Amino acid sequence: MKGAARARRRERLPRDERMAEIMVAARQVFCSKGYEAASTAEIAVAAGVVEGTLYRYFPTKRDLLIKVVEEFYEAILSDYEAQLKGVRGTWNRLRFMIWKHLSVMHADPDMCRLIVHELRPWPEYRRSRIFRLNQRYTQSTLAVIREGIAGGEFREDVPLRIVRDMIFGAAEHHTWAHLRKEGEFSPDAAADAITNLIYQGLERRGHPARSSGVELNRLERAVQRLEGLATPRRRKRRSA
Repeated sequence: MKGAARARRRERLPRDERMAEIMVAARQVFCSKGYEAASTAEIAVAAGVVEGTLYRYFPTKRDLLIKVVEEFYEAILSDYEAQLKGVRGTWNRLRFMIWKHLSVMHADPDMCRLIVHELRPWPEYRRSRIFRLNQRYTQSTLAVIREGIAGGEFREDVPLRIVRDMIFGAAEHHTWAHLRKEGEFSPDAAADAITNLIYQGLERRGHPARSSGVELNRLERAVQRLEGLATPRRRKRRSA
């Protein structure tokens, strides 16, 4: 009787809570099995509902994947915008954005692989909200470049679209083996290398260099102050 009562209470969950539970379960199944191998029946079991309930909230498996990825992007963008406020200086801000992008790919390769393999080739991708979220995602980094131009650090003839492709193309190529579970990489080392190449390539001639070791140390201290971004090694030392 108690089990039946709990089941009835679960059936009366508000719509938003029910959708959130289904999306959590779907993300787990999509990431562990891939989109094609994942079944709505398996997602329903993981969410603790009957399969028909899924279709009351998500008409198709594709719709469910899209909502899961939209939520993923929204969380990343909110995180970026809040944390970037604590970072000062063009080199530091650019490095932070690149490092965050690499860190997401390092920490959640399964979700990133779903986006690259399943959604980007999708014929409706460029008309989807996911595409617009991705544009907002890349524009957050280009905003830092524009700040550098406005402040006189970068040349005024900077080709922003090419710079965008260089940053995100380099990150994707560098992390490809990791996304396929065939290799490893360091977000810190890769962020330093990409940032230095981009900054030095865009820097206005005669402008004093900003990417010194002193600034790098200052960036690392700033990142440590941001909630949830301390390295495991440092967390362990503080708790000792």
